[in-house]
Amino acid sequence: MRAVTFQAPGVVSVEERPEPELIDAGDAIVRIEASGICGSDLHIYHGRVQIEAGFTIGHEYVGTVLAAGDAVTRVAVGDRVLGCFQVACGECFFCRRGLFQRCEHSRTFGHGATLGSLQGTQAELALVPRADLVLRRVPEGMSDEVALFAGDVMGTGFHAVSAGGMRPGDAVAVLGLGPVGLCAVQVARACGAAHVIAIDTVPERLEIARAMGAEAVHLTEEDPRAAVKAATGGRGVDVCVDAVGDPRALEMAIRLTRALGAVQCIGVYAERAEVHMGLLWLKGITLRGGHANVIAHVDPVLAMMSAGVLDPGPLVTHHMKLDEAPAAYALYDRREALKIVLTP
Repeated sequence: MRAVTFQAPGVVSVEERPEPELIDAGDAIVRIEASGICGSDLHIYHGRVQIEAGFTIGHEYVGTVLAAGDAVTRVAVGDRVLGCFQVACGECFFCRRGLFQRCEHSRTFGHGATLGSLQGTQAELALVPRADLVLRRVPEGMSDEVALFAGDVMGTGFHAVSAGGMRPGDAVAVLGLGPVGLCAVQVARACGAAHVIAIDTVPERLEIARAMGAEAVHLTEEDPRAAVKAATGGRGVDVCVDAVGDPRALEMAIRLTRALGAVQCIGVYAERAEVHMGLLWLKGITLRGGHANVIAHVDPVLAMMSAGVLDPGPLVTHHMKLDEAPAAYALYDRREALKIVLTP
């Protein structure tokens, strides 16, 4: 089968790889019909998240079940499914508490040995362990490109708002309007935020946020702090989402957040970062980070998408073939695409 593999920073290639086989009774094999390129993939592409050369990458996928182990009961051969980016055991200390993102046996598709050696989904076929927990049937009438978002990007945006403790009537700021940030904007609006201030430097992304009902603020050409003060009577936002993963964004998030508010970091931090602990301490801000609990959120997210309450469709800007993956990664790296969907 063909698969997109990491070779070196800035270099991916499409290569022939052995077809996966069922290993465990809880496994499924999925024929991939759509996969997405994500910001997390770009961290691998840059070498910021290190994996082995030749490893198959990608973790967003929609397809059809081709084979399933004897213990798989929730999906069957022939079902059209979407999958979560991560596999959890469902049995450990954290899983029993619904904290699947911290599963003691967690494996993430396409992230190499460090995150469980689970080959990625930018391929023609993928092995999906713990299929009953990880896979969901795609609702009737939902397109592949929309369903793709439930297992990662929209689920991560949902997690940012949920874990940040947002309540109806709150004010929310989102720093970084890539697909995850824009999904967080959409979720915050859908869940009753009175004000959503969306901050970025890319005019096209600001325009999408504006169309979603947010107040769009250019990071350098406007004054985000002044915009937040005007929207909140000078207090600051109740929840600030850092969807960038950069110390400068974290610093701004702390400054934009009101006393006793929350900063939720869903941008990837792979290195050390300085935090203004004095300001964090004086304001009594709650700072959270880490992987999103997408497995726990996938069902409500899918229901909201199916009902049209959440619609990630406008975020898809490019459709490309799997064989075009090297060009697709270069395009995404230049920030000339918002969301790229790869198809066989």
